[in-house]
Amino acid sequence: MDQVGMLREMKTKMMPPAIMQKRHNGNTRVIAVTSGKGGVGKTNITANFAYILSKIGKRTLLLDADAGLANIDVILGITPKYNLHHVLRGEKNLSEAVVEGPGGVKILPAASGIPEMAELSKGQKFTLLEELDGLDEDFDFMLIDTAAGIAGNVMYFNMVAGEIIVVASPEPTSLTDAYALIKVLYQGYAARRFTLLVNMAGDSNEAGEVYSRLSNATNHFLDLPIEYLGYIPHDRNVSKAVKKQKLLSEAFPDSKASKSMSEIVEELCRKQPKDYEDGTIKFFDRSIIDKND
Repeated sequence: MDQVGMLREMKTKMMPPAIMQKRHNGNTRVIAVTSGKGGVGKTNITANFAYILSKIGKRTLLLDADAGLANIDVILGITPKYNLHHVLRGEKNLSEAVVEGPGGVKILPAASGIPEMAELSKGQKFTLLEELDGLDEDFDFMLIDTAAGIAGNVMYFNMVAGEIIVVASPEPTSLTDAYALIKVLYQGYAARRFTLLVNMAGDSNEAGEVYSRLSNATNHFLDLPIEYLGYIPHDRNVSKAVKKQKLLSEAFPDSKASKSMSEIVEELCRKQPKDYEDGTIKFFDRSIIDKND
């Protein structure tokens, strides 16, 4: 462990339990939105989900966890003064880096084009957890937009989330990479609960076929069932909204994809997650860091 990480861990261990309990109410649903392959619309979906949640009165924090190649700010058309890089360097605290986006959603932007952010150190992970733990505002949801693939940061941010949504498209390479991601998280990190969201599907039949193929593979080769969250249809308005640097749900609320996302968010709110294995929100569990390194 680097020196900064060691000092922060010592500080955490010495902190009285009453203070730790006060700093985290344990009611935040932490959801990682992830994918094995880039280009499946994961970031766009996460940002729209956060916007919809905020609009229906859910206090929502959107964390851009693609730490080295951030683009949440680009999609939202915002220019944050500070980002996660400033927080992890100790230059700013989290409250100074969090910005308000469309619909009142709170956003923690990441940095782009900074190689050191592509693989967070143990000390940086402790810093992030401590800063998130110390936020004054309690959130109903924290959505984590991970990078695509199976790199260390991707594994870490999926591990700390209480729920994992895997986004895939009907493309064969997307299915193959989604299976690889699930396999690594399951066999290497003991993650057991995955929910599939199919994006850019032609219709419900095509989406169902994607789920069937992936579910059959995970059941047969991993003995692991996965859940089906739903699908978002292919919609030309998505690219129009991206070009405008507007969220689809904001620019084209009556579009097919926007309506589908609203229905999925409503389902997420209705469907309370099963109890976490350790009985708490894993994002605030420091032992996850040791498991990931």
